Amino acid sequence: MFKHIGIVGAGQMGRGIAEVCARAGLAVTLYDISHDAAHEALAAIHASLARAQQRGAISAAAREQALAAIEPTGDIARLTDADLLIEAATEREELKLALFRLLDEVAAPSAVLASNTSSIPIARLADATRCPDRVVGLHFFNPVPLMPLVEVIRALRTSEPTETAVREFAADVLGKTVITAQDRAGFVVNALLVPYLLAAVRMLGSGQATAEDIDTSMTSGCAHPMGPLHLADLIGLDTVAAIGEAMYDEYREPLYAPPPLLRRMVSAERLGRKSRQGFYDYG
Repeated sequence: MFKHIGIVGAGQMGRGIAEVCARAGLAVTLYDISHDAAHEALAAIHASLARAQQRGAISAAAREQALAAIEPTGDIARLTDADLLIEAATEREELKLALFRLLDEVAAPSAVLASNTSSIPIARLADATRCPDRVVGLHFFNPVPLMPLVEVIRALRTSEPTETAVREFAADVLGKTVITAQDRAGFVVNALLVPYLLAAVRMLGSGQATAEDIDTSMTSGCAHPMGPLHLADLIGLDTVAAIGEAMYDEYREPLYAPPPLLRRMVSAERLGRKSRQGFYDYG
């Protein structure tokens, strides 16, 4: 079973994955191309663990042990000893392909390479390596410490031992609920979720309803815990657009195409909670 986890990308998802791995008692190396970003991520994890302690989810001792288990770094060579590498970079295919080529060079010969991509077919990422049998999809959901689900995606050339090891890791070590998804853009959750989010954006863009009324209709009328536009802001509008583009590229179905309003908001860097402004103001 995996003992040393390398996380590639210290953004919101990378931080969350690092936290749950450290809380499970694993050694974690959190890499980002920016040394400062990696250390800022550790500070964010510290705050997240403090909130978990306040909720009674962990003890003070467990919080300190988890923090001590995480090594932030801007040196990719620090990943050479990891036996599982999880890529959690921005949802851009060219970036992820470049990272997989690089990881193929620095990873230990027996290491498993996993991607947290929410939409890009795993086979494309595996083709960037010399070890496609050891490449697999391991898709967490935001916020990682609170969301129980993980999608495991096996590509055509992923070996059965690789898939089994990753499934057991997610379920038995991290305590996640695991589902298996086919290697098709969007997998299971986003193939259902993203058309719904994009439909809400189209409705807002057409003037059919306000953002508040769209969200209220789903929380009060369908018992959803969060409306689609609030949820899109939480996910990140750039991420929603990127997932839609990847799915449209694969299926050519109009319902997957990001609508003009979403594209313009991304261009204006109104990305949701992470930029403090999206469909709602978080300033």
